Amino acid sequence: MTQQIRALVVDDSQAMRRSLMYALQRLGTWLHTEEAQDGAEGLKKLTLGRYDLVLTDINMPLMDGLKLIHHLRQTEAYRTVPIVVITTESAMEDRARAMALGASAYLVKPVQSKVVQDTVKGLLRLE
Repeated sequence: MTQQIRALVVDDSQAMRRSLMYALQRLGTWLHTEEAQDGAEGLKKLTLGRYDLVLTDINMPLMDGLKLIHHLRQTEAYRTVPIVVITTESAMEDRARAMALGASAYLVKPVQSKVVQDTVKGLLRLE
């Protein structure tokens, strides 16, 4: 893979951000990761830069992941960018809301690195 892929990991837990970034970086050096600690910071970074993939939690201060998804899907540049929700919310209603807003995948914590990697590879069509 020669094309650089930029991913943004949005989660209020530093430990979770680090874990997800580590899982993504193990896919290859072509995948560059950055982090944001809530939806508001994530939206600011997404507005200032260009990302090819977004991983987000739902429950965060300032702006939750569902609002972040809504904002991204209203923006031309992010209408088709894969968005992976990774959350503790396991209720079917939460999954349905996230998917209806435009999430590409929904994973429930705790989630194994391999599951995250396989989901990302599938969304980026790397297999």
